[in-house]
Amino acid sequence: MEGGFQKAMRRRARIVRAIRAFFDERGFVEVTTPVMIAAPAPEPHIDCPPCGDKFLRASPELQMKKLLAAGMDKIYQIGPCFRDGERGSRHNPEFTMLEWYRRDATYLTIEEDTKALLAYLLPIAQDGRTAQSSRHRARWPQAPVITVSVREMYVKHAGWDPFSEWNQDRFDYDMATKIEPNLPSGFVFLMDYPCGAASLAKIRGDVAERWELYHNGLELANCFTELCDGEEQRRRFFAAREERRLLGESDYPIDEEFLETLPLIKSAAGVALGIDRLVMALCGEGDIHSVMAGE
Repeated sequence: MEGGFQKAMRRRARIVRAIRAFFDERGFVEVTTPVMIAAPAPEPHIDCPPCGDKFLRASPELQMKKLLAAGMDKIYQIGPCFRDGERGSRHNPEFTMLEWYRRDATYLTIEEDTKALLAYLLPIAQDGRTAQSSRHRARWPQAPVITVSVREMYVKHAGWDPFSEWNQDRFDYDMATKIEPNLPSGFVFLMDYPCGAASLAKIRGDVAERWELYHNGLELANCFTELCDGEEQRRRFFAAREERRLLGESDYPIDEEFLETLPLIKSAAGVALGIDRLVMALCGEGDIHSVMAGE
């Protein structure tokens, strides 16, 4: 008789095969980019493990955007990523990431992709039947997803508006202690971030075109309408490096090739989605190590 772990591994394999089928059917090209990179994107609180004179990537984002700049249109990648010092029921230092990018798209385009992907995967994760069967289409015509705004969640649950009085430390603390615990159950898009939390996202007025996807308070994905201005991206990279310095975190070189080629993209959107956490959500598991092979 098959044990719980073996069953989880089979369900994970089935979900990953279905993810590839979803993107292949929609004309995306699967790509593979280096795992060891010379210049990770500098982000506070995200540390890439050193590997010789390079680093193990926390994300393939910069390398995939270089492919967009080289003329590729719709691309996706499933592969290993790494973060130092992250271990627990929701974290592991090595994990599997799904990222996909589209030229001439916005975060709203990627939101629709994500809803379609969830609708495609849910019946497969539940009983292994194809997402195309009429019975499952009738039962699950769309993934049940709720959308809430960052502003409304902070005003309601944290008692302040980060769009009018930005405070990075307060924003981060309240996100972990007041916002994520009070998100609606199920799949939730947390939409439209303040400019101070733009990261690599395009800014429109006082809004960063960014969303994050959660399931029962667990963050699954982070999406941007991509910033394609090389000089603005350079400014943000240097600001992030300075913040890392003040936090006592290691410094990373700037990826000059990325900054030089970024304007060639002109317009794009993309998302990073954690495969292990997605499998947890789809299979009702509470510990990331129950859905991934051990060391």
